[in-house]
Amino acid sequence: MTRVFDEDLAAGFGTKAIHAGQRPEPLAGAIMTPVYLTSTYVQDGLGQNKGYEYARGKNPTREAFERNVATLENGRHGFAFSSGMGCLDSIMKLFRAGDHIVCAENVYGGTFRLFDKLLSHLGLSFSYVDTRDPQRVADAMTPETRAIIVETPSNPLMRLTDIAAVADIARRRGALLIVDNTFASPYFQRPLDLGADIVFHSTTKYLNGHSDMIGGCAVCRDDGIAERLQFIHNAAGAVAGPFDAWLALRGTKTLHLRMRQHDANGRDIAKWLVEQVGYENVYYVGLPTHPQHELARRQMSGFGGMISVELGTRERAAHVLGRVRVFSLAESLGGVESLISQPAEMTHASVPPDRRAALGITPGLIRLSCGVEDVGDLLADLEQAFAGIPANEKRGAGRAERSRDTIGSAAP
Repeated sequence: MTRVFDEDLAAGFGTKAIHAGQRPEPLAGAIMTPVYLTSTYVQDGLGQNKGYEYARGKNPTREAFERNVATLENGRHGFAFSSGMGCLDSIMKLFRAGDHIVCAENVYGGTFRLFDKLLSHLGLSFSYVDTRDPQRVADAMTPETRAIIVETPSNPLMRLTDIAAVADIARRRGALLIVDNTFASPYFQRPLDLGADIVFHSTTKYLNGHSDMIGGCAVCRDDGIAERLQFIHNAAGAVAGPFDAWLALRGTKTLHLRMRQHDANGRDIAKWLVEQVGYENVYYVGLPTHPQHELARRQMSGFGGMISVELGTRERAAHVLGRVRVFSLAESLGGVESLISQPAEMTHASVPPDRRAALGITPGLIRLSCGVEDVGDLLADLEQAFAGIPANEKRGAGRAERSRDTIGSAAP
């Protein structure tokens, strides 16, 4: 008798990551979900089909991945897209001209570019606020506000949003809360459990984890939202291809194992960086000195492998970026390999310079995506890369920027 895993079972995260969403392959009983490379499906007769008509609408490989991620996020409905930006663009099609969106001021540069250069020209309006303070979110709401969009932790300044508090604001004002959970992954944070309406990811990053595909996904619980997203998914057509869906599904099977190592390496590397440049120049939510560390402990079960470091000048940043050997100088994040970048000229180059400066995304800021290599090798690589930077210049280099990160009465 063939057994079918029940997503509603009270199983652990790792068990769900490996089994959830997948059905027994009917022909030979293959344990891995097949890659259904087809554009269309033969129908039994006019108006008679097996639930599949055209692959833009449905694909069995994509559906398996969608069910898997929905289960990991404790959601009901999942939608896989061709990229993270395709996912967000499709989510934004829930809204119409005249609608107002409150957005976190520190988001991925591509998110700002989509909103500022494209969607604002189509009649949507955006207010960018410091969502670390829920009151600022509440103050930015208008009668036309239809959604609040946040990243937490944010890219690249590692700012946090109190998801439960902002979800309450959204609910009271009749708006949706949409959370980019890419940095934390569902292993460390599940925004739907905290009141979010939609959670989305660049699946290119931690969910896939192997830097070999581009994709995005969105998850929700509400049937009405899901019905609208399903229509947009098919009508706009930014759907994930079957092979990319298969690669991402393969990735989620080891998500729980990889995230533990990303987290362990991130903690050790953050401590080493503090010794080199001072706590005020290291942005890592796992450090007790991070101004929102207690919030991180409340709404996250781990801190991950994303760290930003203020080195003070572009020249010092270039010194480190040019000397690394195990870390690779590249955009993206969340893969098994460690990456290093300079957001101002790479991931956030589309953000205007004055806006970057106001946020604290300086030419001296570097971002590390700590992979799952042996941490001793990563530390040795950073040690030789940092060699030659005068200690008195490194320490305090980003003190002014870091002071702007203090919120409320939180200790630095």
